[in-house]
Amino acid sequence: MKQTRSLFRRFLKVHFLFIFLPPIVLVFVSAFFGISDNNGKNLNTLNLFYVTVLLFGFIIVAFVILSWLFFLKLQKRLARLQEAMSFSAKNNSFPKPISVQSDRMDEIDQLGMSFNWMIQQLEDSRKRAFEEELLRHRLIANLSHDLRTPLTILRGHVTRLNKESMSLEGQHSLTEINHTITRVGDLMDDLLSYTLLTSGKHPFGPVSTDIVRLVRASVAAWYPVFEEKEIQLDVDLPAEETFYWQADPNWITRVLDNLFQNILRHAAEGKYANIVVDVEKEQIIVADRGPGLDHSSYERGAGIGLSTCHYMLKKMNLKANFTSNENGTRVAIARA
Repeated sequence: MKQTRSLFRRFLKVHFLFIFLPPIVLVFVSAFFGISDNNGKNLNTLNLFYVTVLLFGFIIVAFVILSWLFFLKLQKRLARLQEAMSFSAKNNSFPKPISVQSDRMDEIDQLGMSFNWMIQQLEDSRKRAFEEELLRHRLIANLSHDLRTPLTILRGHVTRLNKESMSLEGQHSLTEINHTITRVGDLMDDLLSYTLLTSGKHPFGPVSTDIVRLVRASVAAWYPVFEEKEIQLDVDLPAEETFYWQADPNWITRVLDNLFQNILRHAAEGKYANIVVDVEKEQIIVADRGPGLDHSSYERGAGIGLSTCHYMLKKMNLKANFTSNENGTRVAIARA
């Protein structure tokens, strides 16, 4: 156990030894032995007054100087501690441990030891969190990969059963099984993509991107799918005007694909989709006339696709504002 010492006691000790002790000794010496001049006579009253004034002057000056030196050293130590504590706020990282006295410690050294212990705990916590996150990502990737084999086997049996003669109810059940297998495969793909994104393994290359041109290409690619589902597509894209975002074109396309896919899965009954690019406000608007986000649906899923979109948009300094009710859902993508 390290021995501790108090700053207050040190302050009193220094001031007593170097300020009050010499005048006290001088007063006792003059009282018992006397102070004589060259003629052997005691000092008169005036001389005693001057000596007293000099003694008090010495005490005051010495007190001010020693107090200033003491508190200057104390202020420097506190400033170093404050600078170490504010390091994390400036550099977005943990500060380095500060040096403390190892033999005897005062209150500031104890505070420094507590600060160093806190840093060590934070470092250990961050290391454990990183290892747990790495293990989770590895587990999800392995799980997504391992589940594909039984899903492929199930799909093969469904294909074989489709060639057999069976009732209409049996055919309907096989169709539902095949549809469920597809949904599970899509969910695994979304989960794997989200894991790759959050672990930093998904390629990200932001460039100056023509948003109107990119949205037009995405709509053209999805138009046959909307037409097959008999969904009216209302598109409002400027013919000449455009704007640019510093973003990854593949990520923006992935976000739009997810929004269009959600319309097919959750809002196809509304038979309507509206896609607008507002150049003046620099935003992309995707709207439908479905039952809304709060509507319970078999196709709803776990929201991994939307989580992936939010992560991508945040990485590109963009945001998506959702407005949803029983009359439909509106998504506006703009700068954050």
